[in-house]
Amino acid sequence: MRDFTRPGIANARLRLSTAALFLLGSLVLASVPLVPSAHAQTVVTTIGVGHYPLGIAYDSGNGEVYVANYYDATVSVISDVSNIVVTTIGTGYDPTGVAYDSGKGEVFVTNEASGTVSVISDATNTVVANVSLEFGADPIAYDPLKGEVFVANEVFNTVSVISDATNNVVANVSVGRNPVAVAYDSGKGEVFVANENDGTLSVISDANNTVVATVNVGYGPLGIAYDPSNGEVFVTNGFDNTVSAFSDTTYARVATVNVGYGPIGVAYDSGKGEVFVANEDYSTISVVSDTNNTVVATVNVGTYPNSVTYDSGKGEVFVTDEVANAVTVISDAASVATSTTSTTSTASTPTMATTSSASESTTPTTTSSHTTAYTATPTITSTPTMATTSSASESTTPITTVTTTAASTTSTASATPSGGVSAVLLYCVAGGLVIVVVFARILIGRSRRQEGQNEDS
Repeated sequence: MRDFTRPGIANARLRLSTAALFLLGSLVLASVPLVPSAHAQTVVTTIGVGHYPLGIAYDSGNGEVYVANYYDATVSVISDVSNIVVTTIGTGYDPTGVAYDSGKGEVFVTNEASGTVSVISDATNTVVANVSLEFGADPIAYDPLKGEVFVANEVFNTVSVISDATNNVVANVSVGRNPVAVAYDSGKGEVFVANENDGTLSVISDANNTVVATVNVGYGPLGIAYDPSNGEVFVTNGFDNTVSAFSDTTYARVATVNVGYGPIGVAYDSGKGEVFVANEDYSTISVVSDTNNTVVATVNVGTYPNSVTYDSGKGEVFVTDEVANAVTVISDAASVATSTTSTTSTASTPTMATTSSASESTTPTTTSSHTTAYTATPTITSTPTMATTSSASESTTPITTVTTTAASTTSTASATPSGGVSAVLLYCVAGGLVIVVVFARILIGRSRRQEGQNEDS
């Protein structure tokens, strides 16, 4: 079974070959005209962080975003004013989950390999305490009503309850198999836990820290978000490519929404009444309206979007990209111009650089923030951006100019990329695609054999 949250050698090989295929495929798809959605959420910028960022949380007290970098054993702190990393904090080994404690002004970070939780003061951005748990501590959620933090232990199928007053474990609750996501329901004072291997949700009452209900969901639940406006819980089903919405009153399923491939992280946008879903295998974010439980927009992001958090102060959504080592910032506004001060470029968008002279025309056909309307069958919408370097008098007319000289006569031939790609480019793409496909098959075969050997041993 596929592991959506932790890296492995076999997974890394498969993802690298898949990424190469998507890169070449995006060149071929450049000739397909793309129509932006009328409800277009916009990518504002992309911020470089540490290696393999997973968990993410918004600190409303300081207007900062905390990102857990799995390979670095660090947390990157991003200012939502400047969208830059203002500091980096050392934690335990393999940090994964992050939760903000508004009552104490602290950030709790689960360290999966260390079996600990690092408690960070947001006043000094330093670790002020470490709480010992079991190996495999991963997802985490804060309960402001009780001043408690709920941490799921994937290996032992339990949820540990930590008091933020004493930083001690006050209870351990048995749940389903492989709990991988936790969310707090402020309307009912309950905690919802997604059990990946069971295909269930365990509902824990924070009054007595016991399981009061078990709810069947889709295949491979991986993420949870609570919608206080409708009293509903949204669950991503990683193997169904759907999101299920449940009533927190009756625990009945009220809707099933088709999204992109490999939905994992999810966050509720209280400003717009929308749910943002990270489609890890499709490099997109699906935006679901909680009014009619339908996808109203699809936003292209980096390579492998994983976790999502909503910044209520700025009306923005922050998404971790585990392969690009970056965080994508999305505005939830309908029409916002794309920022030109991005820290890093979106990894899934290939660029073709040319150098032009004065008065030359350039061809910026699309940008990494391009948004397309959702369709029932997801389609790859990322397109290459053709970057140019030119002098001050350069025109922004969308035309790529190639200059050829014969004797003393100079002729200029123009071509518009929106009409298609050249035969030479298609020939190169086709040849490269064949090579990458062969290489990908070798890597996939190796990874499968490795998985088989691991299972045998």
